[in-house]
Amino acid sequence: MRASFDLPLTVTRSGGEPMNEQLASQLRAAMREGRLVAGERLPASRTLAASLGVSRTVVTEAYEQLYAEGWLEGRHGSGTYVTDIATDVPPVPEAGGSAAAAPDGDAPEAIDLRPGVPFIGRLDTPAWRRAWRLAATVAPAMRPDPRGLPGLRAELADYVRRSRGVACPPDRLLVTRGATNGLDLLAAAVLRPGDRVGVEEPGYGKARNVLAARGMELVPCPVDEHGLIVDALPGDLRLVYTTPSHQYPLGGVLPVPRRQALLAWARRAGALIAEDDYDGEFRYDVAPLPALYGLDPGVVVYLGTAAKILTADVGVGWLVARPDVVEAVAARRADLSDRTAVVPQEALRVLLARGDLDRYVRRMRGEYARRRATVAGALAGLPLRGDTAGLHLVVETPPGHAARAVREAARRGVLLDTLERHHAGPPRVSGLVIGYGAAPSLSALRTASSLVRELVGPA
Repeated sequence: MRASFDLPLTVTRSGGEPMNEQLASQLRAAMREGRLVAGERLPASRTLAASLGVSRTVVTEAYEQLYAEGWLEGRHGSGTYVTDIATDVPPVPEAGGSAAAAPDGDAPEAIDLRPGVPFIGRLDTPAWRRAWRLAATVAPAMRPDPRGLPGLRAELADYVRRSRGVACPPDRLLVTRGATNGLDLLAAAVLRPGDRVGVEEPGYGKARNVLAARGMELVPCPVDEHGLIVDALPGDLRLVYTTPSHQYPLGGVLPVPRRQALLAWARRAGALIAEDDYDGEFRYDVAPLPALYGLDPGVVVYLGTAAKILTADVGVGWLVARPDVVEAVAARRADLSDRTAVVPQEALRVLLARGDLDRYVRRMRGEYARRRATVAGALAGLPLRGDTAGLHLVVETPPGHAARAVREAARRGVLLDTLERHHAGPPRVSGLVIGYGAAPSLSALRTASSLVRELVGPA
């Protein structure tokens, strides 16, 4: 199928790549190479779809991706145009390409299936570069506000409201360097050494490390396939740290009745709940559940980060809490001289203000859904957990099998992570935690997942 206007565009149903991605890739290359120039108008989606002999959805999805990347812009009542920054830019890594050069010699780069890393192959876009270029013009303040830039706080308050159901004015939001930094500041501000703090078991090791470094007495709190087991929580905890959107690492999504029980427990115990909204934007069976904070802002401190949406290199996160907690955290932060760099804050503000981040998140939901389906399909029939949300899933194995699989996979060029590593005490569940964000392509994911199946599947 070919278009009838000047550019030779061809899409096919027989290829392994979705047709909308084929079209977006060809248009992107045409703009990069100067065959489509700044200010040039593209055909209407209906016209181009008819020329290619495909549904209009194929074209609109391709256009939406290029809008999100900054290659295209819409002019009200006029149509779709190539932006003025869409030419003379360096090549953008494609989803199917390698994310980095191969190491010395002819050995291929290892395929990384470890969790906690987002896919960045579609991140280097005109919109991304524009945001950082504009951010670089912002002068640093002599005395930075420990709460963060007012403009970013306003944009983030609007973002968490529409994306996660977190309704808060900007004065209840403080900009951090990430979710872990937010947890550290919270502990420094409202807890004292020796306070008993609940942490999920198995759970996020960095959160345990942060709280232990602040002198807290860590209390392991068991989780099941749904997340934190509220009935097992002691009544003398000052704070409990939880990942209800996609429990790390087992992947459970805390159901509404258990969320309500957790909030009731916090009220009875006089405790705070630190809600790390890990992977909260990405769910594949139904729409993401609103954040726990929205059910009771009085006892929940909401922690978010750009690290899983964009990349950890941005170094920006956010903390949302009731006013007295925000004031305490801001004051303690000033004492610690802890601050978030101005340029990344402003870059994120630009991405939010222009709608680029929202478009990118929508696009990445589709990307991660395809990646999740690729891994789950390759591992079909094995005992899987947590495959309805987030950027990782778990495949259970008999005790001892996971460690052997990690060693053999590494020898054959695939990096894996064991479930045992995420326990503070004796492992209750054995298996592999399979992340699908870091792999450079779907084909690499398919290859690596097939190896996992070979190593842990039934003989």
